[in-house]
Amino acid sequence: MIKKLTPILFVKAIEPVLPFWVGRLGFQKTVEVPEGDRLGFVILQQGDIELMYQTYDSVDRDMPELGSAVRKQAGFLYVEVENLEAIKRAVQDAEVYMTERTTFYGAREIGVKDSAGHFITFAQMGAQMGAQSGTQG
Repeated sequence: MIKKLTPILFVKAIEPVLPFWVGRLGFQKTVEVPEGDRLGFVILQQGDIELMYQTYDSVDRDMPELGSAVRKQAGFLYVEVENLEAIKRAVQDAEVYMTERTTFYGAREIGVKDSAGHFITFAQMGAQMGAQSGTQG
């Protein structure tokens, strides 16, 4: 029934989040919609995973009735990864909101914020962790 799910995160400016996703995590910009001298919308992709960012100003022009709603809270993403150690190296300069932990369901997780303040939890699941299960950082 559902073919695809793609989150959209709303930001004041797109350019500051690009180093995090493109530079550190290897995503590619597949769609860019300029608005003046800045981006108003972008689609980032890595394999089958897709993420969209749209600026507040773009929303104000496209759907003015949603403008205040998209400014009220940050987005939260839960991202399952194969290798948490590689992710930790890639995001080492990002603001940490959750230090590494192992959950009751066996996932090793860390939580960082992108430059727009969105919360991103990276998790390596227990079955993939092997001998690392139960370690904490």
